[in-house]
Amino acid sequence: VAEWRAPDQRRLRHIVPESRVKMYDMRQLIRTLCDEGSVLELREQFAVGIITALCRIEGVPMGIIANNPSHLAGAIDSPGADKAARFIQLCDAFDLPVLSLMDCPGMMVGPEVEQTALVRHCARLFNMGSNLEVPMFGLVIRKAYGLGVQAMCGGSSLFPAAIVSWPTGEFAGMNIDGAMKLAFRREMEAISDAEERRQFYQKMVNSGYEAAKAVNSAQMFGIDDVIDPAESRRWITAGLRSLP
Repeated sequence: VAEWRAPDQRRLRHIVPESRVKMYDMRQLIRTLCDEGSVLELREQFAVGIITALCRIEGVPMGIIANNPSHLAGAIDSPGADKAARFIQLCDAFDLPVLSLMDCPGMMVGPEVEQTALVRHCARLFNMGSNLEVPMFGLVIRKAYGLGVQAMCGGSSLFPAAIVSWPTGEFAGMNIDGAMKLAFRREMEAISDAEERRQFYQKMVNSGYEAAKAVNSAQMFGIDDVIDPAESRRWITAGLRSLP
């Protein structure tokens, strides 16, 4: 559309708390990022861990897939993988660029989830994403862990036309707390005092989170840039204009 209005983009700087353990509303983020009154969420009550919506940004129609941190901390389960894959297919069929908003600690694990054929459902999401013919743009909001976040951006951070992170982004191969337990298991077993062991573990966890911050690790994970949240719309529209 030729005429559109946008919310004050400075609000995006305050939607995601600086404290990584505090919750935020992904839908509020989407409404702030997109043109006023343009967001139409699809299948809201199904697979609530994934948000799928049609929207416009500076009048350009797009599709949005986003992790919902209010459900399973944003992890992908079988219904969520199906929902995202079908929505991507819909966008591809109607020539709509896809914007992926990522806050994903990975895919769900465990016997109960495996009984839902999680591998097959997530494989479909990888397959649909990697065969997408419309442009995809990736925006990391907070957690970017393991295969889960790769599934959200077409199977690889190198697949989207452009992919950036907010300063709140965190990059790791898996949950950092668990990774530290595995990496320093022998060192912790060698410490007999329980309090000293706890302090050593906490020190390693803190160093892991510091190293995982977007400003420290984004380059190693194939991210193009770390941007001011208020510049997100400008980045998206610049990416759209740069496409052939």
